Amino acid sequence: MQIFVNLITRAIFMSTPLVLGALGEVLAERTGMMVTAIEGIFLVGAWGGFIGAYLSGNLLIGFLLAMVCGLIVSLLYGVTTIYMHQHQIVMGTAVAILVTGCCTFFYRVIFGIQTVPLKVNILKTIKIPLLSKISIIGQAIFSQNLVTYFTYILVPIIFFVIYKTSLGLSMRSCGENPEAADAAGINVTRTRFLAVAVAGCLGGIAGAYYPLCNVGMYNAEIIGGRGWIAFGICFLGNWNPVGALIFGIIFGISDALGIFVRAMGTSSVPSELFSALPYILVIVLTVCRKQFNVPAKLGANYVKED
Repeated sequence: MQIFVNLITRAIFMSTPLVLGALGEVLAERTGMMVTAIEGIFLVGAWGGFIGAYLSGNLLIGFLLAMVCGLIVSLLYGVTTIYMHQHQIVMGTAVAILVTGCCTFFYRVIFGIQTVPLKVNILKTIKIPLLSKISIIGQAIFSQNLVTYFTYILVPIIFFVIYKTSLGLSMRSCGENPEAADAAGINVTRTRFLAVAVAGCLGGIAGAYYPLCNVGMYNAEIIGGRGWIAFGICFLGNWNPVGALIFGIIFGISDALGIFVRAMGTSSVPSELFSALPYILVIVLTVCRKQFNVPAKLGANYVKED
């Protein structure tokens, strides 16, 4: 039973950045913006988070810098796609590749080439009084870090904003029929740009989660495609915060299972297979999914007619 509890605890822990990144993607894609720069946003968040925390000795500074870095990258993507009307997928991919090179370059400029990895203390677990004592779910759910609690509180908030407020209606209108939204007096350009900016902030925090909450160090491969997994979770969750949460936990279980099996060291199956398990799961679930409620104008730039 304890093995099961440990697995679920780890799954929730590992799902946190995926859910957080997916929530940002849901907000952006509901307005019609396909933020394909998400992998780069995750990476720059990890880079900024580690540098901020290491140089200041304060994890809060690290998370704030990660959020700012994610915001800057998302604004670059937003300016080129929303205001300059460049292709969303192509520009997002280009931005992600640019960020990868910049992070490696500036990390070496700041710290040089390290023979021993630099480290920071990771964010501590906080046990919620009474709730953490509940059998099974107490340890799994109520013995996590602050970022995990923040992420799971954010799910119902974003759900409420999208489906129960006029702001959410405006966002969904921009993704479904931007011409009609514009005619109704909604500033489509501003709405999309702000949604992309929020997605960048959340993606930056999600990226910082890996060095500041998980491994305590940074390297160029630390994200390892998990930004794309968050991107896929948005699709699999049908652009719904609750769906993003469900599939985020599923991928968290997949990730935790791979770590658990590799740690046991008794499996005859190559460890690389378990490392690839989350990515295999993305492909399998996408192929098996029969219906997607795709925003009608997702990925389509909007040019206002004079």
